[in-house]
Amino acid sequence: MKRRIVIIGPAYPYRGGISALNERLARQLEDEGHEVSIWNFKLQYPEFLFPGKSQFTDSETIPGLKIKRLINSINPFNWIKIGLKLKKEKPDYVIVRFWLPFMGPSTGTICKIARQNKHTKIIGLIDNIIPHEKKPGDRLLTKYFTSSLHGFVAMSDTVYQDISLFTTKKPKVMCPHPIYDHYGEVITREQALKNLQLDPQYQYLLFFGFIRDYKGLDLLLKAFANPRLAKYNLRLLVAGEFYSNEEKYLDIIERFQLQDKIILRNDYIPNEEINNYFCAADLVVQPYKSATQSGITQIGYHFNKPMLVTNVGGLSEIIAHDVAGYVINPDELDIANAIIDFFQNERKEEFEEAVPVEKKKFSWERMTETLEEMYQSIK
Repeated sequence: MKRRIVIIGPAYPYRGGISALNERLARQLEDEGHEVSIWNFKLQYPEFLFPGKSQFTDSETIPGLKIKRLINSINPFNWIKIGLKLKKEKPDYVIVRFWLPFMGPSTGTICKIARQNKHTKIIGLIDNIIPHEKKPGDRLLTKYFTSSLHGFVAMSDTVYQDISLFTTKKPKVMCPHPIYDHYGEVITREQALKNLQLDPQYQYLLFFGFIRDYKGLDLLLKAFANPRLAKYNLRLLVAGEFYSNEEKYLDIIERFQLQDKIILRNDYIPNEEINNYFCAADLVVQPYKSATQSGITQIGYHFNKPMLVTNVGGLSEIIAHDVAGYVINPDELDIANAIIDFFQNERKEEFEEAVPVEKKKFSWERMTETLEEMYQSIK
């Protein structure tokens, strides 16, 4: 049955994985015959709260999607206005993204008003219910948001369990983060290295994405300094913008004399260049200290890459240990041991053969079916 659906959350011209998922989800729902629009932010974060260089992408506009820049995250009068607009338009259901308590007041108010029409069902698509970087007041803001929902779709079992800290009466279901399959075609390693101007005599580990302290780049750098790795012709490619203190990581590089072994590409990587980085990599490494799920693993799956993740949050739900990669403790020695095993025992081909089988679990059809089932279950 055709539905009228609104997605509340960031989209073009905002950058990052949450925007990318909203756009890809909207495309999937449209392909299935639904009428979909994304109600985007006109102000997402005040500049003084944003840790990066820019909130906006330089990539080209997203053709065909109905993206409306409407929401001001810090203006209560705007929240009421948008809530009344949504209430009047009466979509069948609203998918509202939640990843940060800061967004709780704006999206929570909008949804509380919209649901007063007794027709629209409000479904939270939850990235994190407990933030990685905690602040005073987080629980209160999240509680306000969760009270606005009819039901929850969590993208990892960790988040699914954490929802119970805020409500036990509303329906919830888990559906894993789907594959990011819209970042370009798979190209040869040789072509990717050429595009990035990297020396093909080396093998490359890839750390990709915004650099925040919880993502554990410091652990990876220290692991990379392990003297047992010296006999392998390795380079670590770090591709992403610093969202935390850059000096902390540069000090580690200098202390362990890794300057010649680390390639820093510390800017936001445009969508159209992402395939170069993943196709150049032999192993994608995510040494996170805390996590729920990660879009980086789902990009890695699209490009058929073996991955090393740590056993935190929902990452172990995504990667099958010793099948498509490694699931290890967030410990520099364990990271070094896994890297050594990968290259010493030449496991790249073995893992690459398993990845296409594993990634079938993470389809977009599964996500849209889950959303429809949640919609139908809400009374």
